[in-house]
Amino acid sequence: MADSVFAGVVQAPEDAILGVTVSYNKDQSPLKLNLGVGAYRTEEGKPLVLNVVRKAEQSLVNDESRKKEYLPITGLADFNKLSAKLILGADSPAIQENRVTTVQCLSGTGSLRVGAEFLARHYHQKTIYIPQPTWGNHIKVFSIAGLSVKTYRYYDPSTRGLHFSGLIEDLGNAPSGAVVLFHACAHNPTGVDPSPDQWEQIRQLVRSKKLLPFFDSAYQGFASGSLDADAYSVRLFVADGGECLAAQSYAKNMGLYGERVGALSIVCKAADVAGRVESQLKLVIRPMYSNPPIHGASIVATILKDSKLYEEWKVELKAMADRIISMRQQLFDALKAKGTPGDWSHIVKQIGMFTFTGLNSNQVAFMTKEYHVYMTSDGRISMAGLNKGKIPHLVEAIHAAVTTVV
Repeated sequence: MADSVFAGVVQAPEDAILGVTVSYNKDQSPLKLNLGVGAYRTEEGKPLVLNVVRKAEQSLVNDESRKKEYLPITGLADFNKLSAKLILGADSPAIQENRVTTVQCLSGTGSLRVGAEFLARHYHQKTIYIPQPTWGNHIKVFSIAGLSVKTYRYYDPSTRGLHFSGLIEDLGNAPSGAVVLFHACAHNPTGVDPSPDQWEQIRQLVRSKKLLPFFDSAYQGFASGSLDADAYSVRLFVADGGECLAAQSYAKNMGLYGERVGALSIVCKAADVAGRVESQLKLVIRPMYSNPPIHGASIVATILKDSKLYEEWKVELKAMADRIISMRQQLFDALKAKGTPGDWSHIVKQIGMFTFTGLNSNQVAFMTKEYHVYMTSDGRISMAGLNKGKIPHLVEAIHAAVTTVV
C-alpha cells in the first residue's frame, strides 16, 4: 500500500492542561487525584449541573413553540443583551447610549478568538500584551489570529503575589495604542488580582498611553461569589467613557462547560461606530462557524431574564464560590498543622478556581509519580477538584515534595 499523503505529519504534543487529564485517566491507583483541569466538582468529587440550569432546560423542552432554526450570525438577541448587562451593569451608560455591540461566541475561547481576528483586521496596532504568566491558550489564540504577542510582568514568585511595579513599568513602556489583555478577576493560573486602588492606577496608565484593554472574564461571580464585585475591573474602565473589549464565558459560573456559551462585547465611543464594528464582526464569524449554537445560549437567557431563576442562580453560584474559598482555608490550615516548610498564606490570599502553589516542575513530577497527584507542571492546582477527604493525601504529597525535592 502506498504511503499516506499525511505520512510526514508529526505527532503533536498533548495540550499542557488537557494532557493532565489524559495521564490521570490512565492511572489505575485508587489514590489518584486530578487537580489539573478547571472544572468544578462537588464535595463528593462529582461534576455538578446546577438546579437552575435543569429548571431552565426543562422549561425549554416543555415549550413546544421552540424551533431549531439557525440563529443570526451574531447569535441569540436576548442572550447578547442580557450578557452585556451582566458584565457592564444594568444601568451602564454605554448600554443606554447604544455604544456596545455584543455577539454570541463559542465560550470564552471563541470570544477571544473573534475579538482577536477583528483587531488583526481593523485595529492599527497589531501587538497585544498579555500577563506573565497567563492561561496557556491565550498565546495561541492571539498569535494564530495574526497579532504579535508580548508579555508584561504580573506575578512575583518571591511574594507569590502581584508584581505591581513590574506591571506598571512594562505597560508604561508599551507602544501607544497597544492592546492589553487583562483577566477581569480570578487570574488564571495565579489566583492573584490587583486591588481596587491598583486597578485605578492601571486604568489611568492605560488611558494616558491610549492602550486598548481587552478583558477576559471567565469567572464572574465564581471568584468572590458576587457578580458585581467580580465585574469591578471591567466596569471601572467602561465608566470613564473609553473603549474596551470584554470576552465572557458561562462555562464556570453556570457550569455550562460543554455547551460552549460565551459573548464578546466591544464598547465604543459612539453608537454609529458600534454599528459598524458589529457589521465587521459578522464578517469574522460567518466564514469561521457561520452562527453559534442555540441551546446553551437559550439556557443562559432563560435564567437571566427570569427574576426568580436569576436569584436562584446567584445562590448556587455563591455556594460554589464559598466551597472553593473553604477548600483554600482547609488546605492552608492542614499544611500549617503538618509543619510543612514555607509560608503558605498565598493559598488563602489568592482567589478563584486556581491556586499557584509555588511548587516547581520537579516537585510536581515527584507528586505525580509517588502520590498520583496530577496538576500542571507550573504548580497550578484547581481548588474546585479538591474536597475535605482528599486534603490529607494532598498535604502528604506537598510536604514530601518540598522536603525531599529541590
